[in-house]
Amino acid sequence: MSRHTTARRATARRSARPLTALALAAGLLLGTAPAVLAQDAETPAGEEDGTDGDADPAAEPTEAGTGFRDAAVLGESGRGTARATVGEFLYWAFPVAAGHDATVDAVITFEDEGDRSGPSVWQIDVHDGLRRKQACVGGDATVEAAADASEVTLGCALRTVRSWAEPWSGDPLPGAYYVRLTAVELPEEDLGLPVSVVVRTTTEDAGGAHARGGELGAPLVPTPRAGSLDTGESSATTEEAEGEEAGSDADAADPTTDDGVRFAGVVAEPDGGWNGGWWSDRWLWTVGGGLLGALAALGGYAVVRHPRVRG
Repeated sequence: MSRHTTARRATARRSARPLTALALAAGLLLGTAPAVLAQDAETPAGEEDGTDGDADPAAEPTEAGTGFRDAAVLGESGRGTARATVGEFLYWAFPVAAGHDATVDAVITFEDEGDRSGPSVWQIDVHDGLRRKQACVGGDATVEAAADASEVTLGCALRTVRSWAEPWSGDPLPGAYYVRLTAVELPEEDLGLPVSVVVRTTTEDAGGAHARGGELGAPLVPTPRAGSLDTGESSATTEEAEGEEAGSDADAADPTTDDGVRFAGVVAEPDGGWNGGWWSDRWLWTVGGGLLGALAALGGYAVVRHPRVRG
């Protein structure tokens, strides 16, 4: 065996060592990433912190609001029930953070015992914090119920909520979202018949593929309290008036609640914040791509490099 052949083999072995190490690192990273993501997605809410994962009872109202200002508040992924009559407008509100997909489902059960005189058309609408109606990209938002139907199911899947958008656009932005449910077409004699409604909201992380640049200055969340008017009074007079008002309202009920229904002004901020957390699956693919690029560079170097043979 010549010295040239021995030198080439030794050089190839030395070049293969870093290539093998990088290949193993890239394989471990890319191989375990899907499993980690799947485990996070399958972990029920509340399991990590030791809770049973059940929703907060306060976030499951048993009544619905009659307008935007008194919409009953649901959790980020919550459930609400209500007993109403045909012809009423029912309102709920729930929070959605940037980078999430939101879905609303409603089941209406008729309790008239066959007293309806004809079919009815039910519709579910979703509005953002500016009360702009958002388009449904999935689900049956308008459904016709036959006169003898026992229940009807509606659904609306929104577009992915963006962290920022142009003022003229109608893109969904982080904040409170309103659900409005009502019958849009029905025989007049069927008005007032009893129904029961179950509404469920679901929000899921859309993933790094839907991440966008920019950040909204403040979420689109309404407040139930009006602002105070600056009348130019002295600070002493203002403090005295505030003290009297505080004393008179000390025993008043919580203004954000009424008969067990929470209102839209107190929509809770999602766990990861309105603009989402810093973590994204893009980090995994960025690091993996960097390792693969380094592996390709070392491989190319090993192929084109000519070993120096000492004479």
